[in-house]
Amino acid sequence: MSNATTILAIDQGTTSSRAILFAPDQSVIASAQEEFPQHFPQSGWVEHDPEDLWETVKRTVEAAMKKAGLGPVDIAGIGITNQRETTLIWDRATGKPIHNAIVWQDRRTAPFCERLKKASHEAEVTARTGLLLDPYFSGTKVARILDDVDGARARAEAGELCFGTVDTWLIWKLTNGERHVTDATNAARTLLYNIGENRWDEFMLDLLGIPASMLPEVLDCADDFGTATAFGGAIPILGVAGDQQAATIGNACFGTGMLKSTYGTGCFALLNTGKDRVASKNRMLTTIAYRLNGETTYALEGSIFMAGATVQWMRDGLGILDDAAKSGDMAAKADPAQDVYMVPAFTGLGAPYWDADARGALFGMTRATGPNEIAKAVLEAVCYQTLDLLSAMHADWDGADDDTVLRVDGGMVASDWTMQALSDLLDAPVDRPTLLETTALGVAWLAGQRAGIWPDADGFAKTWKRERRFTPQMDKATRARKRAGWQDAVSRTLSNRADN
Repeated sequence: MSNATTILAIDQGTTSSRAILFAPDQSVIASAQEEFPQHFPQSGWVEHDPEDLWETVKRTVEAAMKKAGLGPVDIAGIGITNQRETTLIWDRATGKPIHNAIVWQDRRTAPFCERLKKASHEAEVTARTGLLLDPYFSGTKVARILDDVDGARARAEAGELCFGTVDTWLIWKLTNGERHVTDATNAARTLLYNIGENRWDEFMLDLLGIPASMLPEVLDCADDFGTATAFGGAIPILGVAGDQQAATIGNACFGTGMLKSTYGTGCFALLNTGKDRVASKNRMLTTIAYRLNGETTYALEGSIFMAGATVQWMRDGLGILDDAAKSGDMAAKADPAQDVYMVPAFTGLGAPYWDADARGALFGMTRATGPNEIAKAVLEAVCYQTLDLLSAMHADWDGADDDTVLRVDGGMVASDWTMQALSDLLDAPVDRPTLLETTALGVAWLAGQRAGIWPDADGFAKTWKRERRFTPQMDKATRARKRAGWQDAVSRTLSNRADN
């Protein structure tokens, strides 16, 4: 039996790949990160080169291992977390992708989703998958690739092609094509998985025209996913979860009613509803929080497409700051008398609006509005959108406590200004953990406890540490005025579809 005690977490995100090595006490030994190109073939389209995803993962793992002076023999297991819904199809025999990965942000399948809605399919889709008919999810992306690539549909029907989300692609590469698998949390985001029966759904496959032979096997989040042979030795892959579910685990939100929100490229809030599969009346998503030992825990989820990505836009698109980390300092210098609102609908609006045709806008600008006011509007937009999500969740489920504390993670939460604004506008406490890499920590725990070297859920929860609690400081009148201004700004941004 191996004496290895280190856990390797692979965190493959929307804009970068990271590898983090964790010690048995859950401290970080070493890490490496590498960004990769984003491809925008048309307005509203977002793609990745699948080989960029794999190569950056491979290089960051090798770099982290080199920094730590560790080899495969020292690693007890690998946990993988990934950008969800991003869709890849590759040749089963050669492992060569037939198309670029279509990223979760991509909106090219909006017309297809609209046709399915007009055919009155959405209620049945939601009953089976917990999801809505939106371009966000993988299923319509799979159908689009099969339609767009010459001969792809015939090849898929002949069993020659594999579909996978990013975790599946990485496992395929890590195991040299030996395993075509995913976990329940990633499967639950495809629009193809029946979350009540925990199986691929024949109705959805027929509706979208996707052959079942393309689909990976679905395992628990902590399971035997195969053996990675890509780093000069054999390392078991023992944990997998989509990034938002991994962050829920990393924040130790194992208790029913616990709530976390992650602020990365997008923003994603998950409310643990336990064994209750809550059907949302407010266009939240019902999803799988995690599946352990064959038992499924559900969650309500709200998804915001643009959070940190809007800060990137300020940096790369507008050029009004040279470092995303400075956005909070800029916001702190903004004129408090100006109420400027940014509705970041660059790729449509997510929950609770689900308006694929909405587009971004700035409201309330005057001649005195400058970069600082825009930075403030961008950061406040993340807070307002979080408020929209939490309000919908509370309306959906009686088990949601009005006094719930929000646990946060992701790159944006390092900003004290942003977290204080979040607490002020939510009128609720916000807890920032000591370790912000909770997404990686979540899958490290899955792999570590599967390997028998990390504690169980109760033991892990006791190790969660709060670095700081932010409490509301804003007066009620100001909060009410600012919330009303946000709702007005959103109403002006929504498209003119009849269902709005």
